[in-house]
Amino acid sequence: MKKIGILHGKERSFPQALIESINALKDPAVVAEEVLINQVTQGEATPYAVILDRISQDVPFYRAYLKNAALNGTSVVNNPFWWSADEKFFNNCLATKLGVAVPKTVILPSKDMPADCSAESFSNLAFPLDWDGIFNYIGWPAYFKPHAGGGWKSVYKVRNPDEFFKAYSETGQLVMLLQSEVHFEDYYRCYCIGGTDVKIMQYEPRNAPHLRYVVDRPPGSPELLARIERDVLTLNHALGYEFNTVEFGVSGGVPYAIDFCNPAPDADRNSVGEENFKWVVAAATKMLVRKAKAHNPAQNNTIWGSYVQGAVKTGQPAALPKKK
Repeated sequence: MKKIGILHGKERSFPQALIESINALKDPAVVAEEVLINQVTQGEATPYAVILDRISQDVPFYRAYLKNAALNGTSVVNNPFWWSADEKFFNNCLATKLGVAVPKTVILPSKDMPADCSAESFSNLAFPLDWDGIFNYIGWPAYFKPHAGGGWKSVYKVRNPDEFFKAYSETGQLVMLLQSEVHFEDYYRCYCIGGTDVKIMQYEPRNAPHLRYVVDRPPGSPELLARIERDVLTLNHALGYEFNTVEFGVSGGVPYAIDFCNPAPDADRNSVGEENFKWVVAAATKMLVRKAKAHNPAQNNTIWGSYVQGAVKTGQPAALPKKK
């Protein structure tokens, strides 16, 4: 029997419902349970064919555990090696090569120097930066946010240079993005599960968290929704994420990908709503059972996106992705 393990933190509704959903199938080939770790020894396998990771972004110990599990044949969702390397600025850069619309974005060095650095460490960095050029490129208002991270932590809306520099002074050693605002008339948050199943949800990020999925706008046109689904799949195939969300702000009929590095996205029943909750539980059940049944402990079961695969398959530098 293949074991499916759910590794999670303080969330309860989704992990518990997912375990119940898998076990309710009464499939003699698979069983689901919460991951239990009592010892991690280098090079030794875990008892799990598949692990769904919902917490290692906050717990480095778990990330190390998952990498060792993957090395020993466990199929880990999402790939812990890529997740360790990925960040939001790279994702935006990749989107420009894939033909997915994204807001204008620049990356900025941290306001405070990293530990054990001095001014000499930044001899290749112009001082001051071309602030006028940066501000003219991005425009006002703009969003200022960490290049890696999530949960709306350290996110600022800035309307002029004074507000920007005040926010910048509060960011310490965080590497930040400055991103043009998308004046959206519609907004969508989309689950992508297994690289195949997409759930497009109308979303209102300006509402309180428990009301963000309560939207009274009419649904988008079939053409718009088809483009959103295509862009969701394009991004996740390139990145190699099997459980992710992508957010789009629609402006002038164009869906701009706002945020698409969410490999442990919110799936709580109380925030996403009953309909969306049931969908993500069902889609995750299907994916995890499929992966468990296909699992071969003697092989490397790590999933990589097409961007990395392009180099690995040829042994040559990866070709640039073709724009869609």
